Amino acid sequence: MSRPVTLSRRRLLQGGLGFLGMSLPELLALRAEAGAGGFGKARRCIVFFSWGGMSQLETFDPKPDAPSEVRSDYFPIATRTPGIQFGQYMPRLATQSHRLAVIRSVYHPEAGHRNAAYWNLTGHPPHRPTNDEPIFPSRRDWPCLGAMVARFQSARPGFPGNVAIPYQIADRGLLNGQDAGFLGMQYDPMVFRPDGVPYKGVSPSGGEIRLDMAAGVNRARMQSRDALLERFEAASSAAPATRQLEHYHAMATNLLLSPQVSAAFELDHEPQRLRDTYGSHICGQSALQARRLTEAGVPFVMVYSSVGDLNGSSGDNWDTHGNNFNRLRNDLLPPLEQASVALLDDLDARGLLDETLVVWLTEFGRTPRVNPSAGRDHFPHCYSVAFAGGGIRGGQVLGRSDRIASLPTEQPCTPADLHATIFHALGIPHDAHLHDNFGRPMALADGRVLPLF
Repeated sequence: MSRPVTLSRRRLLQGGLGFLGMSLPELLALRAEAGAGGFGKARRCIVFFSWGGMSQLETFDPKPDAPSEVRSDYFPIATRTPGIQFGQYMPRLATQSHRLAVIRSVYHPEAGHRNAAYWNLTGHPPHRPTNDEPIFPSRRDWPCLGAMVARFQSARPGFPGNVAIPYQIADRGLLNGQDAGFLGMQYDPMVFRPDGVPYKGVSPSGGEIRLDMAAGVNRARMQSRDALLERFEAASSAAPATRQLEHYHAMATNLLLSPQVSAAFELDHEPQRLRDTYGSHICGQSALQARRLTEAGVPFVMVYSSVGDLNGSSGDNWDTHGNNFNRLRNDLLPPLEQASVALLDDLDARGLLDETLVVWLTEFGRTPRVNPSAGRDHFPHCYSVAFAGGGIRGGQVLGRSDRIASLPTEQPCTPADLHATIFHALGIPHDAHLHDNFGRPMALADGRVLPLF
């Protein structure tokens, strides 16, 4: 009988290695010891991020008894789970309520998109609280969720550990909190947009990864070039910056030379009927791409389910200061719903849902009171998110908001709690430590694991 592994704070900090100094057998033993309560049931994670701020009132937390200036013309509908209601323009997700754990009591104090998104993407407060003016992303930033997962959850050899689809997001410039920050560029997400999909977004970065070789270069010639480069690299110094560049070189080589790796990025391998189930829009095909990648061996994929740049609140994004109801009904919810339901059904049919954590996240909610432009404004004080798969117990609601969804009244939670819960599902102790640029140990998440399992 094997001896249980215990992990003390002293062990975490000892020798400056922390949790990262554990051997693989010790990590597996730790996961087995803590296996109750959903710990480690997920092997991969897909996050839908509704960039711009999804309204809680029209989605997961409708308020049928609120005054008309709050409720407007939206009404709740019954879901598959008795006692749980969703907004009336979410009929497809209502059929999936038995798989969903909805949290109606998330909050933080940041009313600007950039700071709010940083908090939700990294699980940590922004550099400049209440000051949402753009600052350049830097290696001082906290790592994004995908980078932290990739640091602890190994990808299959040849595959990236962290992918963002279909672009990076921006608001007056590229957003902080989307890359690996102080973990280094080897954990940055690979940004990939599925080929041949209608694209309405505006983004300062991100695009299609072309898997074609240069003219006159075949696979054998490429392999010969790569072998020559490896000999040169073996003779060079292994400085951290060099190792990071070598990581990217190896990744690019795998995409070009490994049929198994490159095939995971090609949606043409999927039956057309299944592609149609996900939807012919960028959100649906991005979700299908996320399923292909995670099934192939990528531990984390972020799907940004709106345009890349908020562009002054115009376009298909969730920043609905004006015409909130029509935009949700006609442009925003149908693609997200179709993609979400297709993904859940597809994962379930493949026997992958129990080990794939799916999360619906956003940076904040919208104001309870409808403004004169028939819109809702930024509102971080109460919003909703949802979880499914990966050991999550579906058919439940955690937390409660007040009569108009303006404040949590039961079980309030923060972005740090959401991150702690994601790490728990993936078998990563949320109090494990990373080290910043100064070598200081930093806990992955300062929150608590939510009782969703």
